Amino acid sequence: MSPQLESNLPARHRIGGFWKGIFQFSTIIGIIMLALLLITIINNVTGYVVIGSKVDPQSLAINGVALEDMSKDDLVTVLETNLSSGMIRQMTRENPLEDLTEDELYAIAIEKVVQQEILASWSLIDSIINSDGIHAEAAEMYPDGELQWKTWFTLDFILSSASSDPLNAGVRTALLGSLLVIIITIFVSLPMGVGAAIYLEEYASDNWINRLIKTNITNLAGVPSIIYGMLGLAIFVRVLQPLTSGAMFGVGDPATANGRTILSAGLTLALLILPLIIINAQEAIRAVPDLLRQASYGVGATRWQTIWHHVLPHAIPGILTGAILAVSRAVGETAPLVVVGAATYINFDPSSVFSKFTILPIQIYQWTSRPQAEFRHLASAAILLLLIMLLTLNATAILLRNRYRSQL
Repeated sequence: MSPQLESNLPARHRIGGFWKGIFQFSTIIGIIMLALLLITIINNVTGYVVIGSKVDPQSLAINGVALEDMSKDDLVTVLETNLSSGMIRQMTRENPLEDLTEDELYAIAIEKVVQQEILASWSLIDSIINSDGIHAEAAEMYPDGELQWKTWFTLDFILSSASSDPLNAGVRTALLGSLLVIIITIFVSLPMGVGAAIYLEEYASDNWINRLIKTNITNLAGVPSIIYGMLGLAIFVRVLQPLTSGAMFGVGDPATANGRTILSAGLTLALLILPLIIINAQEAIRAVPDLLRQASYGVGATRWQTIWHHVLPHAIPGILTGAILAVSRAVGETAPLVVVGAATYINFDPSSVFSKFTILPIQIYQWTSRPQAEFRHLASAAILLLLIMLLTLNATAILLRNRYRSQL
């Protein structure tokens, strides 16, 4: 080693150590922020609540039999005695009371007759650290209420529809809307994106027109999502209204005759992530060694046979990874769907792609905008469900990528 290199070595090591420390610090900060996010969400998902009742369940007893121990016939009697005939007709539009199970009748009695409500709630950390104080406060401030531990993220929460009552509210409607929108988005954007990438990388000539197209695709990936919402409003909601509303097929709903449907939302999100899928697929195809192409041509294969049998199998892991990451972005998008016409509150499930809809991010926003603390607990539970969906998508991408890599 020359004397000059030897004299510069300590300084270069110090500079390298400095940047290593910067990178480690950035990593630690990122981990801390993610941990704080998860702690904040979980802190609001469970904890103590005080539940009160507008009607004392004991006052509904029949011949000394408490409400929770009643037979099916007694529960029907309680409902018919305490509810109006109009409310009963509304509830039994699909199934009469006699066809419901005891558990279903009891749930209706609790919701409609007893009318339980949350009088106070506490976070997980408060419930653990200040348990004795919470018990004392609940006994003093809410002597008629019942203090119990409640977990907001439950199976009932996932399977229940939206409601103005936080005890009975769920995300089924928003979850079904999100799933239908994402399914449409995947089936439209993935074939188009991969097909465009194959053409641009394998067929298109290297001229100024194709270079301009590639540059514009890259630029479109950075366009704000609200712009795609305006595009979706102009094209899918207005111009293609007969198609997206279902009127063209005679199956549309009068409430969505304006084209503000799940189909419009899915097509809008497909446009949003299409540039991302094209760019990621191009990179994956470009990473396939040219030696594979030349070897395929050498044994007499056509260009399409080379692409199908050699290029795509090697590019699929990268294509799938990029596609799932693009879809993960679409799952959390809100602004373009608000423009297209997603509802902030509906309590009925979508019946087809031509139905009115809402999605999980909008449902979360709607709950967080309410003044009651109970809805913030519901919002945290919905955020946890959304994170599980995203992690599932990412895990699926990893499994598919590893599977295809092991087959090469």
